[in-house]
Amino acid sequence: MSTNLLLQYVVIGLAVLASALYAFRKLAPQLTNRWLASASIHFSAPGHAAWVRTFGRRLQPKQATGSCSDGCSTCGACGPKPPASARGEAMPLEFRPRQR
Repeated sequence: MSTNLLLQYVVIGLAVLASALYAFRKLAPQLTNRWLASASIHFSAPGHAAWVRTFGRRLQPKQATGSCSDGCSTCGACGPKPPASARGEAMPLEFRPRQR
């Protein structure tokens, strides 16, 4: 295997790994925040080197600020609206002719 081919595989592998981590972070934010918090606690413990403790502090997930842009979903205002039938509103029936 040539060096160029190995370098190509490493670059593609890093791109796939980065995209998978990004998608996982978007699809399971609470789980990734828990994982980051536990890793941060582990690396920030006393007895580690200074650079390891700094890395642990940088891994610490951002805390929810209570604004609508942080995605904490504690107030329920950011989520989708419930259907009209759940809100007690009447939903009219619509009859459409069949498509031929």
